[in-house]
Amino acid sequence: AYKTAELEYALRQSGTQVLVLAKRFRQSDYVAMLEQVRPGCPELRVALTLEDDWALLEQNGRHVADDLLAARERVLQFDDPINIQYTSGTTGFPKGATLTHHNILNNGYFIGEAQKLGPDDKVCIPVPLYHCFGMVLGNLACITHGSAMVYPGGGFDPLAVLQTVHEERCTALYGVPTMFIAELAHPEFKSFDLSSLRTGVMAGSPCPIEVMRKVVAEMHMREVTIGYGMTETSPVSTQTLIGDPIERQVGTVGCVHPHLEIKIIDAEGRVVPRGQPGEFCTRGYSVMRGYWDEPEKTAQAVDADGWMHTGDLAVMDDEGYVNITGRIKDLIIRGGENISPREVEEYLHGHPDIVDV
Repeated sequence: AYKTAELEYALRQSGTQVLVLAKRFRQSDYVAMLEQVRPGCPELRVALTLEDDWALLEQNGRHVADDLLAARERVLQFDDPINIQYTSGTTGFPKGATLTHHNILNNGYFIGEAQKLGPDDKVCIPVPLYHCFGMVLGNLACITHGSAMVYPGGGFDPLAVLQTVHEERCTALYGVPTMFIAELAHPEFKSFDLSSLRTGVMAGSPCPIEVMRKVVAEMHMREVTIGYGMTETSPVSTQTLIGDPIERQVGTVGCVHPHLEIKIIDAEGRVVPRGQPGEFCTRGYSVMRGYWDEPEKTAQAVDADGWMHTGDLAVMDDEGYVNITGRIKDLIIRGGENISPREVEEYLHGHPDIVDV
C-alpha cells in the first residue's frame, strides 16, 4: 500500500497530470491521502476515482473523433515510454524505471511463448497489476497469445486463489514463492481439485528447492517455469523451458530469453569462465530507457555499451543455464571467506519444521 510520502514523491517526480485511483484498498484511504499530498503536486490537473468517474471517462472517450485519434496514433512510436515503474533500492527514494511499448510488449510475448500459452489457457493472476509481474508476465503474455486472464481478488488471498483455480479450471498460475508456500500450507488445500494446472511462473525472489518440488508434485504444475529479471529489464531476462529436467526447474532460473544477451562479469568487468560467480548483466530490447529524469543514476546502472548491471551474483553452467546465488551487497565475509545468504536459506529450507526463510 502506498504511503503519503511515497505517493507525493512519485506524482511529483514523474510530473503526473492525470491520476486514476480507487477510493480505498483495505486500510488505505487513497482519496484522503491524495488530498494530503495534492498541494505538493502542482502538475496534477485531474484525479478520477474508479468508483465515481469511470463511466464518465468512458462516455467522454466515445466523443473523441476518429480522425483525432488517428492523428495521435500516427505520432506514437514503438520506443516511446509507456510506463514508469518505481523501484526501490537500498537507499534513497525510489527510481522511476521508464519502459517502452517495445520493452514490455515483446517481453510479455516471449514469456507466453516459454509457457506455450494459447487460446485454451486460463491464467490465474494473483500478483499485483501495478507491478511488472502482473502487467507484463500476466496481462501482456495472455493478450499476445489469446489466453484468458483470471483475477482471483483485489489482493492476495491463498484461499481465493485455490478456489479460483478449482472453479475456473485454470491451466496456469503465477506467484512469488511466498504465495505458493501460503497456498500449499492452507488447511483446505487438499479439498480443491488443481489437476487442470499445467504451467505458470514462479518469480520475484529466489525459489526454494523444496517449495518448487511441492508445486510440481502437489499442485500438478509439471510445466511450471522459473523467471528471473528486474523491473529495469521489462522484467524477464532468463526463464526455464517446458521439458527442462527437474534439476533445471528447481536449481536454475533458466537460460537467456530470445533476442537478449547476458553475461557474467568479475569486479573489473571481464567475462568470467562458465561455472565461476560474477555479476549478472543483460543487454537488448528489454533494457529500460532509463530512470525517469535521473541521467546520473541511469549511467550508474546501464553502461555505455548498453549493459544493465543488475547487482545480482550468478553462475552460468556449460549449457547456458543460470543460477542466481545472491546480491553483491549481501555477501557475508567471515574469516576471509565469502558466504552467500542464499546458500544458508536453501539449507534451512530443508528442515521439515521451517516454512519460510
